[in-house]
Amino acid sequence: MSVLDGWWIEGFNGKNGWAFDGDSRENGDARDAEELYGILEKEIVPLYYKKDEAGVPHGWVRVMKESIKSTAPAFSSRRMVKEYALKFYQGALRSAGGIKL
Repeated sequence: MSVLDGWWIEGFNGKNGWAFDGDSRENGDARDAEELYGILEKEIVPLYYKKDEAGVPHGWVRVMKESIKSTAPAFSSRRMVKEYALKFYQGALRSAGGIKL
């Protein structure tokens, strides 16, 4: 769960976790806390503790699998390093003397 800014606005698909808007106005922290605890109380905690006779929380597992499936390819260290190399380091190296990655 996170506010819809930064990476989460790109990664959140409605099935892979929870999001709330976030409020930067006066008393925003209090409103954020109220929204966050409301989602925890009404959605996250019940989903986590709703288990079948074998003790498996299938709803929770579904969200976690979707989270891994939908975010791991786009938000991995491998992707980050590749992006940095191509967008930043390659140009800097070229400017410094024609070296290519």
